[in-house]
Amino acid sequence: MKYKYKTASIKICLLIIITWAFGTEIDIYASDITRIHIIQGNDTDSPLLGQMCTIEAVVVADLQENDELRGFFMQEEDIHADADKTTSEGIFVYDNSFQVDEGDLVRLTGEVYEYEGLTELRNVTGLTVISSAEPFPTPATVELPFSSDTYLERFEGMQVTLPQKLVVSDHYYLGKFGYVTLSDGRLMSPTDIAGPGSDADKLKAINELSRIILDDGSNTVNPDPIIFPYPGLSADNTLRTGSAITGLTGLMSYGYEYYRIHATTAPLFDISANQRTDQPADIHGRIRVAGFNVMNYFNGPDFPTSRGAGTSDESDRQRAKIINAVTAMNADVIGLMEIENDGYGSDSAVRDLTDGLNEAAPSGVTYAFINPDIPQLGSDEIAVGILYKKETVTPVGSAATKSDGAFASGNRQPLAQTFREIATDEQFTVAVNHFKSKGSPCPDDPDQDDGQGYCNKTRTRAATDLTAWLASFPTGTSDPDILIIGDLNAYAMEDPVIAIENAGYTNLVKQETGSDAYSYLYNGEAGCLDHALSGASLTPQVKGVTIWHINADEPQILDYKEEDKTEGQKVSLYSDNPYRSSDHDPVLIGLDLYSESGNADLRNAISALKLLAGADEGGIYPGADVNHDGIIGFEEVIHSLQVIVRLRSPE
Repeated sequence: MKYKYKTASIKICLLIIITWAFGTEIDIYASDITRIHIIQGNDTDSPLLGQMCTIEAVVVADLQENDELRGFFMQEEDIHADADKTTSEGIFVYDNSFQVDEGDLVRLTGEVYEYEGLTELRNVTGLTVISSAEPFPTPATVELPFSSDTYLERFEGMQVTLPQKLVVSDHYYLGKFGYVTLSDGRLMSPTDIAGPGSDADKLKAINELSRIILDDGSNTVNPDPIIFPYPGLSADNTLRTGSAITGLTGLMSYGYEYYRIHATTAPLFDISANQRTDQPADIHGRIRVAGFNVMNYFNGPDFPTSRGAGTSDESDRQRAKIINAVTAMNADVIGLMEIENDGYGSDSAVRDLTDGLNEAAPSGVTYAFINPDIPQLGSDEIAVGILYKKETVTPVGSAATKSDGAFASGNRQPLAQTFREIATDEQFTVAVNHFKSKGSPCPDDPDQDDGQGYCNKTRTRAATDLTAWLASFPTGTSDPDILIIGDLNAYAMEDPVIAIENAGYTNLVKQETGSDAYSYLYNGEAGCLDHALSGASLTPQVKGVTIWHINADEPQILDYKEEDKTEGQKVSLYSDNPYRSSDHDPVLIGLDLYSESGNADLRNAISALKLLAGADEGGIYPGADVNHDGIIGFEEVIHSLQVIVRLRSPE
């Protein structure tokens, strides 16, 4: 039962009398009060651990409900704060047996305790509400990045305000525990923009100091509703990474190895910086190629499958999302990763997906899949695959795969196919890949602690074996226009990607979209695991590259799965739209194919510009010297620009 004594006026009168009598102000309650900054100290653990202490402070947040934290936060009045900036003026009281309100000046006695790194009071006795506090304690101002991993300890239990613009950088636990991670900008995977080792380590350390958790103030697992974003997460009211918030105010706490802020007012997110798009950005080109990891597309018929859908309903939900995503890409060739490796028969996953696409396709569009005429592609549970539009391209030669060397185990077998563009008779080869993951150990290829994860040498061997294999024209055609796509499980600056570049391929994503490109989100860090790399002869024919951000930015809880969701959430959190159809974003490449014999002028013009830019002479075609004077000069520049404008302008 709550006893609320409004004795503030009596206390003030007594203080006036004592001040008049003795010439100094004496707090008549101070003799047995321990100030919160004394309890907190300036270390992570309290110096008074296990002791019974009496405090008198203001309730700054009430989270006593059973589905909340079952306690409340108290903070010293401003006049009682000490001058030591490393000690906190706030503390959490773990007790929900007393009624208190925010703004109450409260006196209580409790035992000092450390719970999961949070200093708190428990076993509370003698709680008395003295008055309503005026003014309310002033929130501390906090800004990212922090100076150290323990910097926030000085604010533990206190009100804080973060005035700067912050963005959502991670929402992996939004559906499970109701919280998101905020940072002072999108955090990139270190080895996506920095070399492995010391450079990546420096960036990793900066990332760690540049984030803070925004907590929903609840200990509920699988909450319903999920309160972020206001008025609640749904399939149509998403919270994408990159969504911004400015002027966040809440209570600083600590738990489960991280500092976190419990918002005291409903945070309002600005989603305008990274909104959903109904289709990929325009990449021009007559031919569109897509690479898409479809996140364990298994079609049963027995459920649960070893990966992917656990029920037939989940399978239907997944199928609808994947089909709508692929249809919206409008690609002529689609490289798939993580499709069930169950062959190419009538019940196979690749045929099931192809049939579904044809049911959904607009009039005049027919999809088919590449069958390499083997029972299945290796022994792994998942495989790569290739789909194509029959109206725009047709297979040439034979589908090819490689099952030896680096692809004997670990790395999934690649699949290569040459296609002929029906409208022009031009040809190009697509090689689809899925290298060994970096999260699961390889017995003879351990993590080197350089940021590249497990099995880096295994992936790098796959890269070198792949390029050597493709140089032998395994599909039976000698056209040098080769495009490598797929989930390489390596970021842009890691050894496998660099090995492919060193073999003469151009990293199209990095070249065309910049160093801040991403297709995947892990631990709040964004980067490209999904790549498109073109051979030297194909690179000039690339018209555009884009990554369609339908998955990495979206909360995991919006996928097709039904587990850990209430009956209402199975409906409210699901849509058959493309968003969160997978955990990887698709990469799309636009091509305007031409042959050296049919468009020698363009090839020579580009070669002339390469020479002027300092390219190796071995890559220059003889026709680059327009007036045959042995000099690449002004005439060649003018001629080159005229040819490029004439032949490569968008249709």
